[in-house]
Amino acid sequence: MNKKIVAFIPARGQSKGIPKKNIKNFAGKPLIYWSALSASLCDLIDRVYVSTEDEEIKNTVLSFNLPKVEVISRTKKSATDKAPTELAVLEFAQKYQFEIMVLLQATSPLTTYKDIENALKLYFEKKYDSLLSVVRQKRFIWDFDSKTKKWVSINYDYKKRPRRQNFEGYFVENGAIYIMKKEGLLRYKNRLYGNIGVYEMPEYTYNELDSELDWQILENLAYKVKEFYLTYWLKNIKLLGLDVDGVLTDGGVYHSKDGEEFLKFNRIDGKGIELVRKSGIDVVVISSENLPIIRKRCDKLRIKEVYTGVRDKLAVLKKTVEKKNLKPSEIAFIGDDVQDIPVMEWAGFSAAPSNALDIVKIKANYVCKRKGGEGAVREVCNLIISTKNVYSKNW
Repeated sequence: MNKKIVAFIPARGQSKGIPKKNIKNFAGKPLIYWSALSASLCDLIDRVYVSTEDEEIKNTVLSFNLPKVEVISRTKKSATDKAPTELAVLEFAQKYQFEIMVLLQATSPLTTYKDIENALKLYFEKKYDSLLSVVRQKRFIWDFDSKTKKWVSINYDYKKRPRRQNFEGYFVENGAIYIMKKEGLLRYKNRLYGNIGVYEMPEYTYNELDSELDWQILENLAYKVKEFYLTYWLKNIKLLGLDVDGVLTDGGVYHSKDGEEFLKFNRIDGKGIELVRKSGIDVVVISSENLPIIRKRCDKLRIKEVYTGVRDKLAVLKKTVEKKNLKPSEIAFIGDDVQDIPVMEWAGFSAAPSNALDIVKIKANYVCKRKGGEGAVREVCNLIISTKNVYSKNW
């Protein structure tokens, strides 16, 4: 497979349905991050091109620092809301050298590098001219026949209604992946031509992001693909940031007979912090609370950088990171409440305990199996250490 294969991701700045949707935060990262990430991690792709006329999208994509990704300009003509995707694709094909193009859509954020890899392998194995991704649907379709003036069943015999498990269903384009040769693209002026193949993707990739409802549905499904990227996110971590309430503790506040406040910590979390520090990773604690017991516990764990009574956790962490000359991609953070979301969206890797708020879990790159104060921190520490010791993929 010595052909030059490129991924092409069109990204207009003007979107009417969902304004600025390509850089709107989706499941903790800008929407376009997910398609750019999956393309850049696919071993079969040589180069990834994001085509945009928008400066903000350009700067956002460049800030990802993803391997193989390049941002290129597109004409205003191909960036209008009425311009078909083919126009941008053909403009690119006329200017750049490649043999095979993988057209990806930012509006299909649940496409993984494994999907792209498997689609390409199928494309070459079956010697297709072009290929599209599809999802199997098991729905019964009806339509109105204008000639007979009657409603008719399209894909099944209603007189012999099949059971769902016996119904093969039908395939629907999900708009996620299209593969084509440059030669055929330029000749037919279309992404699909000749001997067309299909690559079946999971049912949860059916929706494209065209409305706010689609956004809500897909954000709640994003957990299904985040596990594919854990090794990539964790392999370069150099600093672990921790919230206290609901992360290092169970979120409860306990009182003595004298009215003194206590917090409940967990020894297995403490051991995890010890192990992650021994592996060369700094640990920073940032809390909105200002209780003496927090510093006392951190002193015992030999955590030197402890910030309490903090209102703007992101500002504090950014100063710490700047002082250590680190990048956001080298930062991991564990949070559980809404005030932690800005930090989680900024950090290279974020995690949430299993009992965190739902909105926080949607934004997190990883949701722990354990609760806060009951081993969630240890779980993340183990993940970081195991990733540094054994890479499941040589990225």
